[in-house]
Amino acid sequence: MERPDVLIAGGGTAALCAALAARRRGASVLLLEAAPRALRGGNTRHSRNLRLMHLAPTAYSPGVYSAEEFRADLERASGEAARSALSERLIVGSNGLDDWLRDQGVVFQPTASGLLPESRKTLFLLGGGKAMLNALYRAAEHAGVVIRYGHRVSALQLKARRLHAVRIQAAGQRLTLHPRALIACTGGAQANRRWLRQHWGAAAAGFLNRGTPEADGRLLAALRHAGAQLIGDPGAAYLVAVDARSPRDDGGIATRIRAMPAGIVVDASGRRFHDEGADSASTRYAAWGQRLAACPGQIAWLILDDSAQRAAPPALYPPLSAPTPEALGTQLGINGAQLAATLAHYNAAVRPPADASDAQGWHTEGLEPPKSRQARALDTPPYHAWPMRPGLTFTYQGVAVDEHARVRLRDGSSAPDLFAAGMILLPNILPRGYVSGLGLTIGAVFGRLAGEEAARHVLG
Repeated sequence: MERPDVLIAGGGTAALCAALAARRRGASVLLLEAAPRALRGGNTRHSRNLRLMHLAPTAYSPGVYSAEEFRADLERASGEAARSALSERLIVGSNGLDDWLRDQGVVFQPTASGLLPESRKTLFLLGGGKAMLNALYRAAEHAGVVIRYGHRVSALQLKARRLHAVRIQAAGQRLTLHPRALIACTGGAQANRRWLRQHWGAAAAGFLNRGTPEADGRLLAALRHAGAQLIGDPGAAYLVAVDARSPRDDGGIATRIRAMPAGIVVDASGRRFHDEGADSASTRYAAWGQRLAACPGQIAWLILDDSAQRAAPPALYPPLSAPTPEALGTQLGINGAQLAATLAHYNAAVRPPADASDAQGWHTEGLEPPKSRQARALDTPPYHAWPMRPGLTFTYQGVAVDEHARVRLRDGSSAPDLFAAGMILLPNILPRGYVSGLGLTIGAVFGRLAGEEAARHVLG
């Protein structure tokens, strides 16, 4: 298919929703996924929920989540930057998205199952992101979308602000296609270590990429070279704390470390460096990712005693354990005497809450940094530790788009046959921060929009 009506670069939620929307409007569609079939789907493979506005309770989400509340959540994450026409399209477009996805074969987790905590703002996928991908790929194939694995866009050529040619790399070959429209759905550059070093310096060596190794930013660079307007901070990234033993790429959500409020966190010197009880909302994950990025060597350790460890959320990897703090420090490669002193000073500073009914109100006094909440003594052997590094989820540079998902060019115009969807347009909505479930919502809402707009452009 040398001249498809719509060429889609990417293989995750945005790409599949764009492919289905364009195909069902009558356009011929060719989808290029850089990954092999077994690893298709980008970061959607590691996702589990999406955020949707809804005006009445459903079997998948209780209560109501209004447009006003959705908008307020975006603004809390990113300030006034979240107030835009694209944000409104996202919010409004999320309403009823669950019905559309179910029509494509996607199955959600009913709240009555009791397997997951009820969420008024997000819907959970039955079987997770990979199950969703399998359903969308089946629907796309059934609809007549042509799919090619191991194919990536390497360059674009525009003439008079219109798409002229697309260069493709596949199995050592170079191909040239002449689609009538292109939709870019390939995310950021979080797997590109050279790109990360350029913006983070030596610290980038300590980062682990939680998602697909295919997110190398190559299409973003191709768009820039072709005249597209980039948007967002290339030196910003969404980082969370992950187990340092995780794979270099593709570890996913299971590698996340969550039990910081239950213990203490020490750096390579064996000393605490932040209040472990200060963060209680889901934003604590990103906060600890940034703190780890600032640590010497980008590594730190979560320390728990046996009582805290037994009450902690489950982790993918078992802890490193020892009978004494000194022995644990030796095992971790840090000064055992210093770790023991850090624990002793912390335990001595623990105080009960003024209100005995406030189970979270235990705190420290006379300790720097303090622990403001959940400051229980850690004095029951054996002692346990999890090594932590910053886990990179996505980057904050993308391509500017207009409200029809058309790519903006540096001269201020919009390319009529060049579209973008998914996380590659995230900075248009959130130049910083994040709210849970937003990635899949952005992919599905703007994938549908871009697919419909591209089909409308080529078919008239």
